Amino acid sequence: MKGLELSERYFEEYGLPMLSEKFPEYLQKMAVGLVGHGSECFGFDDDVSLDHDFEPRFFVFLTDEDEREIGFKLAREYQKLPDEFMGVKIKKSSRFGDSYKGVTTINGFYSFYLGDSIPPKTNAEWLNIPDFYLAEATNGKVFLDNLGRFTEIRQTLLNDRPMDVKLKKLASALFLIAQSGQYNYARCARHGQEVAAAIALTEFIKNVMDCVFLLNDRYAPYYKWTFKAMEKLGVLTELSEPIKALVAAPLDFRNNQKIIESVCKKIIEHLIEFGYVSDRGDYLEPYAYAVQNLIKDVNLRNDSVV
Repeated sequence: MKGLELSERYFEEYGLPMLSEKFPEYLQKMAVGLVGHGSECFGFDDDVSLDHDFEPRFFVFLTDEDEREIGFKLAREYQKLPDEFMGVKIKKSSRFGDSYKGVTTINGFYSFYLGDSIPPKTNAEWLNIPDFYLAEATNGKVFLDNLGRFTEIRQTLLNDRPMDVKLKKLASALFLIAQSGQYNYARCARHGQEVAAAIALTEFIKNVMDCVFLLNDRYAPYYKWTFKAMEKLGVLTELSEPIKALVAAPLDFRNNQKIIESVCKKIIEHLIEFGYVSDRGDYLEPYAYAVQNLIKDVNLRNDSVV
């Protein structure tokens, strides 16, 4: 059983009855779920995950006012919940919970990822948040949200990132794909710099994956889960096979250059087909500047492409 399902069952069997019995007058303003850190929040947990912080767990999200009134008492009651469920041992947290479970505030959870502006309002605020933070802030599952505020912020993050910010990040990814893969990889190889070539190839792969997430209007998670998450997307997921081929033989320079060009061709075809830009040849850098020119925010458009 996946950790997310295990946690939801634990909440339904023990968490919800406790909240209903001990804090009935506050339950109408609570949100509960499993969101944030951990492979199980992305649905990526497996047998290996069992050796690292794997357990049934959940967060109780309170308003700032309710946290001041019942936060300490609620944290103590959370501590009293059974320490084993369906054969899985549960680690005890401090009285105030921890970054993986327990009692926190709605603002406290989101401020870790977003800073002071919840949700972000300006292009600059959106642009300053790493995509892997936004991925963590919107992953997992909300089991209960009677007030609706937690879900309202979540839906804003999922659906309302400004187009100008997406275009800015896409232009940057396209530029770095061209620079690392189409230019520097082969150049480093000709210089006999194998380590530098391998680094360039890694940068190429990273930015290709970032590009795929942006074209799917999704947030790329932390690097160790990016490829796994990319395989589950819709647009350009066929690039997963050439990426695996590049990783399998990073120093097969001649063949890899062909693979790199084929990946770039696929991206260019998508950009043209879906109306981002017109045909500008085989090199991705001109496409990066063309995408940048689509940005309506003058300051953002006139900023450097990376």
